[in-house]
Amino acid sequence: MSISATPASENRNGSVPPVVYSDRPRPGRHEGRLSIGCLIFPRLDQIDFTGPFEVFSRVPDADVHIVAKTREPVADVKGLLLTPTLAIADAPLFDVLAVAGGLGQQAIMDDPTIMTLIQRHMEAERLIYSVCTGALLCGGAGILKGREATTHWSTFDLLKYYGAKPINARVVVDGNLVSAAGVTAGIDGALVVAYLLRGQKAAEEIQLSIQYAPDPVFNSGDPTTAASDVIESFLSKYAPDKTARQGEAERFSEQLGVSVTDHEI
Repeated sequence: MSISATPASENRNGSVPPVVYSDRPRPGRHEGRLSIGCLIFPRLDQIDFTGPFEVFSRVPDADVHIVAKTREPVADVKGLLLTPTLAIADAPLFDVLAVAGGLGQQAIMDDPTIMTLIQRHMEAERLIYSVCTGALLCGGAGILKGREATTHWSTFDLLKYYGAKPINARVVVDGNLVSAAGVTAGIDGALVVAYLLRGQKAAEEIQLSIQYAPDPVFNSGDPTTAASDVIESFLSKYAPDKTARQGEAERFSEQLGVSVTDHEI
């Protein structure tokens, strides 16, 4: 495992590294036209999708497709309607498959259509990019075993149940698997994907075009910097979902044959 100064050289949170690379060979520059598929589903966190979409739509010579089980509009967890351009049944293998997260992730963990889509891309050694709890979807598909990965801080402790090696970073690159931490970290991860496939200059130009220069008003964007009462308030509201995800993770641990004691953080 190594922390890289490229493409991000500054740790804005002070303790969470921006990008961590595993020792597994990372994807090289992609020549020719790129196809990028963004998986969406009911009750996702829309910025898990729209943040990366903002980046991917600016990648040179790339076609971006919005993929769901059907082409019917999908409502995010707050009710924002998103319109797929492709049904999974009609989707080809993409060069990049982006997997969003959100509370709706729990309802599709046993969906064979979703799981098969993720598995097919891993088997074909295509780049898979998870954002937030999209990592848990990847875990349900069985593709995290032995891989370094990250996810939203509130579910970070669940990665081990899926056989992953949890890495506390904004973005983790392990071979053809790229994972981003929670929600807005999806923009960081998408820029890393752009960097891997199109080079640093292209990624930096995209970053400039969207004026992505985070300088938050408050310093509560990570549990290492947020006030304790802010963390406690969030966790009290999140408790039912945390309990459900914990049970779900334990169930998948049994299905996947993962011994959690072998993957303790």
